[in-house]
Amino acid sequence: MSEKVIKPDLRFVKSVVNSGGDSLKKCYQCATCSVVCNVTPEENPFPRKEMIQAQWGLKEDLFRNPDIWLCHHCSDCTAYCPRGAKPGEVLGAIRKMSLEHYSRPGFLARMVNDPKYLVLLLALPVVIFLLIASGFSSLNFSEIPRGEYGGIVFSNFIPVMTRGEKLAGGLVGSVITTIGEILGHGRFRKCDLTRPRSTSHMLVLFSFIGLAVTTTWALIYLYGLGWDSPYPMTDPLKVLANLSAIALLVGVGLVIANRVNKAEKAGMGSYYDWLFIGVVATIVVTGALSELTRLGNIAGLAYPIYLTHLVAVFFLFAYAPFSKMAHMVYRTTAMVYARTAGRK
Repeated sequence: MSEKVIKPDLRFVKSVVNSGGDSLKKCYQCATCSVVCNVTPEENPFPRKEMIQAQWGLKEDLFRNPDIWLCHHCSDCTAYCPRGAKPGEVLGAIRKMSLEHYSRPGFLARMVNDPKYLVLLLALPVVIFLLIASGFSSLNFSEIPRGEYGGIVFSNFIPVMTRGEKLAGGLVGSVITTIGEILGHGRFRKCDLTRPRSTSHMLVLFSFIGLAVTTTWALIYLYGLGWDSPYPMTDPLKVLANLSAIALLVGVGLVIANRVNKAEKAGMGSYYDWLFIGVVATIVVTGALSELTRLGNIAGLAYPIYLTHLVAVFFLFAYAPFSKMAHMVYRTTAMVYARTAGRK
């Protein structure tokens, strides 16, 4: 009979505790978490096994385990845990550590998830955009050239964003089904304690899709048709963009409200969670204020707010592989794998 030698990594256990899983050692393996979870598979259910793997410091077993990504952090397990071990929070910490483990360069992943580096990470895009802007326009916002009718034109702040040359031009079934499940938020609706998250998360998801469509649409206007911004408020592009922005604003507001209202039972979340929420909220708020101050022709406010908006967008996408936004890829991959392997 073969025997597996367990080699606990005590440093890993301490890292889980320090990364937001401080309740880990309260778990006494009663399995309540796996029983109450509505999204776990019937065979080898989570999060019980992940809790004991974390307690034993079995880092490689955890990081190779797609189940940590099948968990949607419903927090039903946390609410019903008789010991207050908060399995949802522990798995959230493990997901964060998994990103740090697999992301390259690793130091950047650690910086993104450590609050003491936030100012430095924000300073990078600020310097980049100010250097670009200083090469094309005045950083005295009142002196930036106005549009044809005297209005604010953000593309005059950073002219490289204006019109230029045209831009160069079994598993499948699981992928299609998984995409349908993600769009329909079927798994979120199985949650009991945090079921309202399905509405807020759906608003955020579809508003992101809408804004991605409008961004592509704007590129077609600029580089395909040669139409410079700003566009009329009645243009279909602007209508879709504004509706998507409103949906994102409402969605993020609901996300914050749900987390605060369910904090006692579900946990407040870690810096890893709130950084992503904060960046998305900053993007939508500064985007809306940029448009309003542009329409109000308030250059002294419009350009600084627009710069803040650009910095937040840069932060979201440049650091995406190292932040919670990466869950879009990791969780989707885990869901496809689970369906392909028959682990529904």
